[in-house]
Amino acid sequence: MNSSSRFGNKSGEKTSLNRGEEQDMSGEKIAVVFPGQGSQRAGMGKDFHDGSPIARSTYEEASDVLGWDVPAMCFMKNEKLHLTEYAQPCILATEIAMYRTIQQEFQMEPSFYGGHSLGEYTALTAAGALSYRDALQVVQERGKLMQKASPLGSGSMTAVIGENIPIHSVRKALDDLPIDIANLNSLQQIVISGRAGSMDTAVRRIRESVSSPDAIRFVPLQVSAPFHSRFMRGITMLFEEVLNRVADTISPERAVRVASNFTGSFHDGSCRDILNNLLEQLSNTVKWNENMRLLSQKASCIYEIGPGRPLRNFFQSIGATCSSITTFSGAMREFQNRKSDDTI
Repeated sequence: MNSSSRFGNKSGEKTSLNRGEEQDMSGEKIAVVFPGQGSQRAGMGKDFHDGSPIARSTYEEASDVLGWDVPAMCFMKNEKLHLTEYAQPCILATEIAMYRTIQQEFQMEPSFYGGHSLGEYTALTAAGALSYRDALQVVQERGKLMQKASPLGSGSMTAVIGENIPIHSVRKALDDLPIDIANLNSLQQIVISGRAGSMDTAVRRIRESVSSPDAIRFVPLQVSAPFHSRFMRGITMLFEEVLNRVADTISPERAVRVASNFTGSFHDGSCRDILNNLLEQLSNTVKWNENMRLLSQKASCIYEIGPGRPLRNFFQSIGATCSSITTFSGAMREFQNRKSDDTI
């Protein structure tokens, strides 16, 4: 099914990006970005939960929606936290708990939003385009489907790290292999994803395709499936049904300030566009490098909010400064010199 026929029951009106910019408060424009799966850790968000009533209520709401104890999953050592179906809603709940606390305590009013893979759902939620309850249910189903898309052990992902990685040469090296470029994270890092049995061949070919093979290193990622590759296409129709269930509650005009991983630009302000971009994100390259350039051009200040700080170094690779907030005490230090009646 092509994108023009998907989500046709509610296309929504397109809204220009200028509308989002007109909503900015006076002073500096802020962008907030959220990391995705892989940033989870035992104990994430506990200091926000313990120190902020709004964070506690955010976790409680997640438990009510999902039917299991989200704080317990996040705060205690539990192998389930690293299973995709649990990791995704736990990360989203933690990031929204952190974001709501920071917004309330320090009057933060971001102008733009972005998120890496799963983090795009947090960004849409923080921007008000997607309700928190809907987002929790969608990402839990997304995690379950992604887990089932490829038999355990059949797929793998590898980070390719080096200076100014030649993307064209990498694409050519992968040309006839069941391996795709999953993430364009920065000029210094991409991620390839696909059949585990072909990964060694892909690594060898990439080494042979670059002028300085010793300058590139390969880091296998601990994942349960080949995310953002052609092998996610088998769950497209099932995930489309999940997204269609929340179509009527989306506020598409609020998404024009949110960067899309699939297109590399901002969502265009129509419901169909948002849902199609999220659907395509499953099996296509995450264009994070383009998202970063877009956000850094629009915003004068960028904050990464989440349980880990993987995005900060990516921004540094393009010469942009990104401050990472991973703890409540870190947020206090970051904003302690700002008056309580100021809008960040």
